[in-house]
Amino acid sequence: MLVAITRKVSPAIARCELTHLERQPINLETAVGQHAQYEQALRSLDVEIISLPAEPELPDSVFVEDAALVLDELAILTRPGAKSRRPEVESISRALGPYRDLVTIQAPGCLDGGDILQAGKMIYVGISTRSNTSAIQQMQMYLKQFGYQVKGIEVTGCLHLKSAVTQVAENTLLINPAWIDKAEFPGYQVIEVHPTEMYGANAVQVGGTLLYQPCFPETGRRLEAAGLQLKLVDASELGKAEGALTCCSLIFNG
Repeated sequence: MLVAITRKVSPAIARCELTHLERQPINLETAVGQHAQYEQALRSLDVEIISLPAEPELPDSVFVEDAALVLDELAILTRPGAKSRRPEVESISRALGPYRDLVTIQAPGCLDGGDILQAGKMIYVGISTRSNTSAIQQMQMYLKQFGYQVKGIEVTGCLHLKSAVTQVAENTLLINPAWIDKAEFPGYQVIEVHPTEMYGANAVQVGGTLLYQPCFPETGRRLEAAGLQLKLVDASELGKAEGALTCCSLIFNG
């Protein structure tokens, strides 16, 4: 059984942290509706949802992925790069406690879950404005005993590693080559986003289905041409807060 931790949209989302986007008005009702559709899409794929209540004082807290990395062996609680987001980790810790042993990234380490791409026993970590090499070293210490390798990759032009690359099949990655060097991922087949859809590299793989956004139709056609099955979920309003589909859940084996 797959389990997904999600959190309702904060009514303060308009005060979200932004790094690469200009601030735009965010329609809270639309964002809440899109998030509900996202949760329903996961349920339709037989994922059990643990839906946490909204955090009125934590604008970015709907993006639960940034608070933890959940592996079969343990969960690593992060130390988000934006100080305003660090209080988000406490409630995620409580939600994960019944499922996993927990370890924590300590200062001076900074780590956002959006910078972590797990592909089997290989874990790629973006070195970005939100995640640093100290956190990578701590991850290596925690995970070596379980046979994982941790590799840091410089991220430029976007907020997180998974803004630029996500795994869409066992041996296939979806990449924006303007933001990440595909040579960093030897041995993988690569599908490149359409050049007009810079933010189209973010998808959620659930079994043989990909959650994907309808606002990237050209890239979507490339994914379908590769034989991948898409389930379209609009998260465009949440995208104004520099979020994406992977950001909105922590999915793991229950």
